[in-house]
Amino acid sequence: MHILLTNDDGVFAPGLRALRKELLKLGEVTVAAPALEQSGVAHTITLLNPLVVKQVDDDDGKTLGWSIEGSPADSVKLAICELMRRPPDLIVSGINSGANAGINVLYSGTVAAAIEGAFFKITSIAVSLELSEHFDFPTAAKQARKVIEKILANKPANGSLFNVNLPAHARGEAKGVRVVPMDLGRHGEGFERRQDPRGRTYYWMTYTPPREIPGPETDLTALGDGYITVTPLHFDMTRHERLEEVGGWDWKD
Repeated sequence: MHILLTNDDGVFAPGLRALRKELLKLGEVTVAAPALEQSGVAHTITLLNPLVVKQVDDDDGKTLGWSIEGSPADSVKLAICELMRRPPDLIVSGINSGANAGINVLYSGTVAAAIEGAFFKITSIAVSLELSEHFDFPTAAKQARKVIEKILANKPANGSLFNVNLPAHARGEAKGVRVVPMDLGRHGEGFERRQDPRGRTYYWMTYTPPREIPGPETDLTALGDGYITVTPLHFDMTRHERLEEVGGWDWKD
């Protein structure tokens, strides 16, 4: 198996390095990732600037892959179209430093990289680790590899897309795996108003993860309860059940 590994935290991020070591147990791994952190860029692609590419080495001096001065989606697109000899069999994005659950999925560069892979009809998996004071990436990488093996063992259709979130290890061992929907609620958003040394007002976005969310189990609630979450995603935003209704409206002038 040939695996393309990417992320949004940058090619030198410890989460990517830890995950690469585990994915090497499944096959050949090629890295193509942003040169700098690209958190929160969602599915941004670069149209008006060149994408500078540099080959980078691992700690042992062997070739690791490519550093790309662009977004996560740029990295996947360029790797498939230009940098790799053939398309990969699997695309993995992560491990992200912080969960990508709930509506944060829509902002996530980590998830966007996996979506880009699914565009090419390649099974793609985004992996994120819940925010913690100290990230245990080696343990998270082992957990992620086991989840990825389970997904592959079930032979998902080409282009299948999955979002995986791992609970912080500071809260103890993961209780298991839950397959759950993405939470659609808005939680803990706000801005902190500040002044710089020159008296100018500026705002810094804040986010407080929800402690208790009423309703059915979702990625946020299951992750909060200490479970690894797996959410199948798709990028077709069409409301198919409304096509007939909206098509029946009077569209004449």
